[in-house]
Amino acid sequence: MGGVVPERTAEAVTRAQAAIARHTRLVDDFPSPGIAFKDLTPVLADAEGLSAIVTALTHGCTEIDLVAGIDARGFLLGGAVARELEVGVLAVRKGGKLPPPVHAVTYSLEYGSATLEIPADGLDLTGQRVLLVDDVLATGGTAVAAADLLNRTGARVAGVAVIMELVGLGGRDTIARGLGPDVPVHSVALD
Repeated sequence: MGGVVPERTAEAVTRAQAAIARHTRLVDDFPSPGIAFKDLTPVLADAEGLSAIVTALTHGCTEIDLVAGIDARGFLLGGAVARELEVGVLAVRKGGKLPPPVHAVTYSLEYGSATLEIPADGLDLTGQRVLLVDDVLATGGTAVAAADLLNRTGARVAGVAVIMELVGLGGRDTIARGLGPDVPVHSVALD
């Protein structure tokens, strides 16, 4: 793994938080009335914002062998974070997007269910220490499902890193219950 310099990543967290405050687009009543959606697309489209976020997501990362990005914005972030850490990247896909055979997990959402998949052939994840990356931590269900999927293959989720955590939705507690209290959760910004 590449060298993560704590001072450099801590400074990147500060720069990333400023970019998030400056560029996040607020959309009222999306995806439903009463919801104020925070669109991070403009932050990621800004070169300085993207650079700061990628480095900030590595803050506190040690002993990572692989980065797993959750479909779809986690793909963008996961690849860049993996490059920063000098490790490989794995896309955790939504169900039906990969050719068989796949490892899959189906999990409950507040409005139904969803499935996540990774390839079952060509990868040996046994013993790999994985950093799970996504854009937003809301209720935590998707992160726990992705971690469950990776753990079933013999990998070990060593941490979760997100750009923004929606604190009022309890995602951090869901992760602690699902993965154990020792799995660190790093959020660049809290909302």
